[in-house]
Amino acid sequence: MRKLRIGIIDIVSKGPTRALYARVMNASLASIMPQVIGVWCKEEGHEVTFVCYTGFEDLLTELPADVDVVFIGAFTEAAHTAYALSHLFRGRGAVTVIGGPHARCYPEDSARYFDYVLGFTDKDTLRDVLRDCSQHRPMGVQMAAKQQPRTLPGVRERWQFIDPTLKKAPLLKMVPMLASLGCPYTCSFCIDATVPYQTMDFEVLREDLRFLRTKFRRPLVAWHDPNFGVRFDEILDMVEDAVPPGSIDFAAESSLSLLSEAHLKRLKKNGFKAVLPGVESWFALGDKSKTGARLGMEKVRQVSEHVNLILKYIPYIQTNFVLGLDTDEGPEPFELTKRFLDMTPGAFPGYSLLSAFGRAAPLNLDYQRKNRVLPFPFHFLNNNGAMNVKPKNYSWQSFYERVIDLTQYSFSARAIFRRFLATQGVTARWMNVVRAVSTEGFGRVKYYQEIRNRLDSDPQFLPYFEHQSGELPQFYADQVRKDLGPLWEWLPEGGLEHDPNAYLKTEQARTTVAIV
Repeated sequence: MRKLRIGIIDIVSKGPTRALYARVMNASLASIMPQVIGVWCKEEGHEVTFVCYTGFEDLLTELPADVDVVFIGAFTEAAHTAYALSHLFRGRGAVTVIGGPHARCYPEDSARYFDYVLGFTDKDTLRDVLRDCSQHRPMGVQMAAKQQPRTLPGVRERWQFIDPTLKKAPLLKMVPMLASLGCPYTCSFCIDATVPYQTMDFEVLREDLRFLRTKFRRPLVAWHDPNFGVRFDEILDMVEDAVPPGSIDFAAESSLSLLSEAHLKRLKKNGFKAVLPGVESWFALGDKSKTGARLGMEKVRQVSEHVNLILKYIPYIQTNFVLGLDTDEGPEPFELTKRFLDMTPGAFPGYSLLSAFGRAAPLNLDYQRKNRVLPFPFHFLNNNGAMNVKPKNYSWQSFYERVIDLTQYSFSARAIFRRFLATQGVTARWMNVVRAVSTEGFGRVKYYQEIRNRLDSDPQFLPYFEHQSGELPQFYADQVRKDLGPLWEWLPEGGLEHDPNAYLKTEQARTTVAIV
């Protein structure tokens, strides 16, 4: 195999930004797999240039012009940035490869703009790409391993890519790590619900934690596990064996069902400073929140009591909710969330609009069969920019009115002040304030109000939202053009459009072939 010049781009921001929260956090949101690809490519003897795009770099000047292959990792909200970059590099003669969540969720669309589209990727899959390393056009080749890799390069091996990325972070410098892959829960909307749970190599993790203590006085690690602590005692035993208790700060996404008081005491002892549990709904998913069959206000009381208990041990908690689920109806779900905030002032609420990300979950097939999935450009599919599933029990106008009301309530001056007082620690307090006054709080209120007003005033809006017209409102096209900046001119023709029912059509075609 000849030595290749390889470029790797980890897209954290979907376009140029000057947002305060992005300045503080984006460099700490780097993904692990692009770094892994970089390590593996170097092990194969290739020359690697790595760029983590946080929204503050000029990609057109930072990227090498003479690469043979370009790997791009992207979430769906950054798909148009990825498509534009692929178009640019293809024009320079490079072969392009996309991986990450977008490639897994929308492989059919990604194949229109990339030579290779990767699902689960192990070292053998990567070798196959590098050996072939040829153009596949007009449709790229879809490739995937049978399962997630059993082992991955650790922090020490990835440090060559982690270090220059963290140098872009002005304050918080979070090192990404994985203790496990997959999830034992079966949340119908989650991309990890169908991925078998597995722990990573504990010996590698021990060495990584020890290594980090040679790089920082007090390292900060962000566990990227879909659900941290499923095998709680084994993982905490590993942490305690690796480093002295409290010598590293940790943040993790975990479920309430795992956060018992005994576990919380152990997490506090070992330096856990932030947890992000999913509440999701007051009328469903009781197993994940350890509320069983309790619904409505009964569930609110139990979850509030649990979250207040967590705040006695861990200073920062974000509680995640999904708005617009089919189990929701009328004002009650939104009013219950307000009551939860009143009873649990220290929790930062994370709201996601119900979204169907292509192949992310089998439930999406049901939405597509019922023609409920809208073709909003990928740029807006970040759980907040657009809700691409037509709500079952709300009109669009009433739904956005309720979302606006809840968001205003959540980030009012009163709520911000109460959250500030109820939160322990300077960093946690000011992180909540920055998030509330930046794009996550005030910014979303303003954006949702714009959408609600246009549902009445813009003649393109309601027909598009109601599936009566396929013409994308100019408002959205203008927003993509603005957000992409200089990359807009490289967005391929047709790049704003995709088939929202591609998953269903592919499954139907397979069924037809199997029957024949």
